[in-house]
Amino acid sequence: MQFITLRQFSPNDKSLPPLGKTLWWIPSATKNLALINAANKLGTELLHFTELYNSALDHIDLMRDYYNWQSLGPYECFSYCQYPFILSIVAKRIILTKDSEQQMILNARKSLVSKVARRQTPNIDIFFLNINVRRSHLVQDSLNEIAFKQKDLKKKLKVTFAGEPGLDMGGLTKEWFLLLIREIFHAEYGMFVYYSHSRCYWFSTGQTDHTNLREYNLIGVLMGLAVYNSIILDLSFPGICYRKLLSPPVVPTVNDDSVGIVENPTLDDLNEIMPDVASGLKHLLEYEGNVEEDMGLTFQVSLEEHRTPKTHKLKPNGENIPVTNESREEYVNLYLNWVLNLSIYEQFRAFYFGFHSVCASNALIMLRPEEVELLVCGTDTLDLHELRKATEYDGYRPDDNIISVFWNVVDSLSDDQKRKFLLFVTGSDRVPVGGMGDMNFKITRGPNRSDYLPEAHTCFNQLVLPQYPDHDQLKEKLMTAILNAEGFGME
Repeated sequence: MQFITLRQFSPNDKSLPPLGKTLWWIPSATKNLALINAANKLGTELLHFTELYNSALDHIDLMRDYYNWQSLGPYECFSYCQYPFILSIVAKRIILTKDSEQQMILNARKSLVSKVARRQTPNIDIFFLNINVRRSHLVQDSLNEIAFKQKDLKKKLKVTFAGEPGLDMGGLTKEWFLLLIREIFHAEYGMFVYYSHSRCYWFSTGQTDHTNLREYNLIGVLMGLAVYNSIILDLSFPGICYRKLLSPPVVPTVNDDSVGIVENPTLDDLNEIMPDVASGLKHLLEYEGNVEEDMGLTFQVSLEEHRTPKTHKLKPNGENIPVTNESREEYVNLYLNWVLNLSIYEQFRAFYFGFHSVCASNALIMLRPEEVELLVCGTDTLDLHELRKATEYDGYRPDDNIISVFWNVVDSLSDDQKRKFLLFVTGSDRVPVGGMGDMNFKITRGPNRSDYLPEAHTCFNQLVLPQYPDHDQLKEKLMTAILNAEGFGME
């Protein structure tokens, strides 16, 4: 890794042979690392995948490398994108973002050319995916808008709430995602089940009518739009969800092909969702007594559908086939496949195609499932000292007393309050890839009015801070703004 960095960034180092005579060095070194990466994947990964990242490559011309990879064959030109394991998540985010921007421009240009060809007067709306919704009918309006505007999904997203003034510079988009995700994942909606032991959501079984599948498709579209528009979502899916989302990473050309199927799921996969059930199955596999006599199991699985237990056969005539010491491994494998694949196949299929309707690109196939999760959800690691170091000021100086007081107040908040602060100023309580230093946070001088509350412009990650006279008043006003953020003080 250091060798590649040295050769890549020291082309004129006189201690090294001339670059023209060693062009094969970097490709050869990268191919050797590819062998290590392949060997690492054969069993339990001894190296965490991030150990093979070369963060120095974040600073090369990534888009040139990406376009070379797309346009030239592997024998015509070396490209790091041929070996995505070596590129950090930051580098992949840059590629994905730039690629999305290029697709947005291309789709906007197509709409403009189409309008002109039909001798129609273009307007600004043709350049955007315009989502117009009522707060009182958020899910239904969003479904209708996305269904009606499938051809516009790869344009820049712009959201309008009916009857409300305001130009969406990013803040309304973040709020739309936040409210829509919150409503769809509510327990009463029934699309997802929340497992408190693992603190994650999983797909409800039995939700396969047309309306439900449209809504699962909407969730997939939402995740795709979030990645495409660089929005962080507060989602709690287990890791296997992202493996299923990349199974396969390229959408099949034949519509009947299976998607979202993880081959040979394991107890570790189930443990991410239902640790109590996974523990029970592990106990079954390790039980030293007579399984058939002592446990009385048959080849069936009981799952809750619409809050009512329902039994399914794991194999033909399964209700009459006992689980024995000899057949228990088969039972566990069938159980895992049913819970993680078959019982939610139609729901996940709709979700899969929704996501890929927005995100399908060569950039996506470079990602590991863990990296997709990071791009969708960010991280929950808060480092406000990192945020403070990267903060810019307009009207204030970093050494002003009010700024010192402000950061002392923020440091004194509980973890939950810090998340609410982050939500207030950015529209999300999650931290994007790259950390808090990449959030471009700015504090702007507000009016000299101690009765005013701080105001957040979430589209710019900007906080307007009035000139409060002391610590107590600043804390009181900031806490009032934070705790009443939704629909108030946010733009």
